[in-house]
Amino acid sequence: MLLGFSTLALLVCFSCCWLLVLGEGETASCSNIVALGHRTDNISITEFGGVGDGRTLNTKAFREAIYRVQHLPREGGTLLYVPPGVYLTEPFNLTSHMTLYLAAGAVIMATQDSLNWPLIAPLPSYGRGRERPGGRYMSFIHGDGVQDVVITGENGTIDGQGDAWWNKWRQGTLQFTRPNLVEFVNSRDIIISNVIFKNSPFWNIHPVYSSNVVVRYVTILAPRDSPNTDGIDPDSSSNVCIEDSYISTGDDLVAVKSGWDEYGIAYGRPSSDITIRRITGSSPFAGIAIGSETSGGVENVLAEHINLYNMGIGIHIKTNTGRGGFIKNITMSHVYMEEARKGIRISGDVGDHPDDKFDVNALPLVKGVTIKNVWGMKVLQAGLIQGLRNSPFTDICLYDINLHGVTGPRTPPWKCSDVSGFAHQVSPWPCSELSSNQQGSCANYS
Repeated sequence: MLLGFSTLALLVCFSCCWLLVLGEGETASCSNIVALGHRTDNISITEFGGVGDGRTLNTKAFREAIYRVQHLPREGGTLLYVPPGVYLTEPFNLTSHMTLYLAAGAVIMATQDSLNWPLIAPLPSYGRGRERPGGRYMSFIHGDGVQDVVITGENGTIDGQGDAWWNKWRQGTLQFTRPNLVEFVNSRDIIISNVIFKNSPFWNIHPVYSSNVVVRYVTILAPRDSPNTDGIDPDSSSNVCIEDSYISTGDDLVAVKSGWDEYGIAYGRPSSDITIRRITGSSPFAGIAIGSETSGGVENVLAEHINLYNMGIGIHIKTNTGRGGFIKNITMSHVYMEEARKGIRISGDVGDHPDDKFDVNALPLVKGVTIKNVWGMKVLQAGLIQGLRNSPFTDICLYDINLHGVTGPRTPPWKCSDVSGFAHQVSPWPCSELSSNQQGSCANYS
C-alpha cells in the first residue's frame, strides 16, 4: 500500500531535518554539475491545441509544440508550459534546449492504447528487450541524443497509467518489453526536478549512455505489487546526481546498471561517478542497489543519508556468473532502515540472462565496497555476502553498523562465503571472513 501524501511529506521532512542535525553549514549537493539557465522563450501547450480535460488526445499538440522548439530555436532555449488540467497523450520525443514545465495541478497522462505505441530498437548493451526478445516500446517521454533538457515545474504529475501494462505482464501477453516512463539515451546536461512520477509501466527514470544528469526533488509512486517499477536507474552513465527525493514503488528505489552479459561486455560503457543522497522510500525489493546488469562496470558510487521503510533489502549489490564487468569503489553511509527482510546483501548469484550465449567464464570483479554508519530496526537478517568461488569479493569494509532484529526466532544474523574484508563495530557481529584484527586494504576506503 502506498503511503499517504501527509505521511510522505513527514518522511521527506524527517529525512531533511535528520541530515541538518548530522551536518554543519550548508547541505551538501551535487546538483551544480548541470547549470540551470534562463529560458528566453515561453510557449504553452494550449497554443498548439492542447486540451486538459482528461479525454482529448493531445499527441498532436505535444509533437507540434516540440517541433516548434526544435525548428524555430531561440537563444537560451524554450520553455513549454503545461497549465493545470489532465492532458492525455501518446508517447512523444523531447528535443534539445527545452524545458517541459508542469504547473501545479497539471497532469501529463499516458494513453493505455498500446497499438499506436512506437517500437524502438533494443539497447546495444542489452542485445534485446529487457523482458522480451526483439525491440522494445519507446518510453512515454523520450529523449535521444539531446542536450540541455529540463523537466520541472510546480510538482505537476507525469502519469504512466501502468496498470494495463502490469496486467499484460502478469498474464504473459506482452509482445515486447514495456516502456519506461522517462528515458534519456545518448544525452547530456539533463535536469529532472519538482515533478511527481506515478504508475510507470516499467522503470520510471532511465538515463542510459548519458552524462551530467541531475534528478532531485522528485516523488516517484507506484503500487507495491507493480512489477519492475524501479525508481531511478542510471545505466552506463556518468556524472549522475540523485538527491532529495521520495520513492515508493514495486521494485528497487535506485539501481545503478551498465549492460547485460555478453552485450554489456561488448559495449563496454561503465556507470561511474554517481551520487545518491537524501533519498527516502519504501519497496518490497532494494533501497539502494547496484546491478544486477553490471557487465560494463560500475565504479565511484556514493550513497548517503538514506531513509528506508518496509523494505525487502536495504542495500543490495548484485551480479552473476556471465556478467563480467566490475563493481568497485562503492561507498554507502548514513543509512537508516526500519522493517526489512535483509539489511545488507552482496551476492554473485542474482539475475537472469538474455540468452544462452553468455560466457560462463565471464566472472565479475567486486572490490572496494564500504558500508558504514548504518542503523536498522526490525531487520530479520542482518547480512548475506556471497562471492563467487573463482572470483571472491575482496575489500568488503563494514564500519559502525547496528542492525537490530525482531523478537522471537530469527535466521542467522550473517551468512558469508568467498569474501574477504574488515569489520569494525558491527552488531550483530558479522562472519569470520571479515576479520576484525587487521584493517588491511580497507584502510584505503574508510
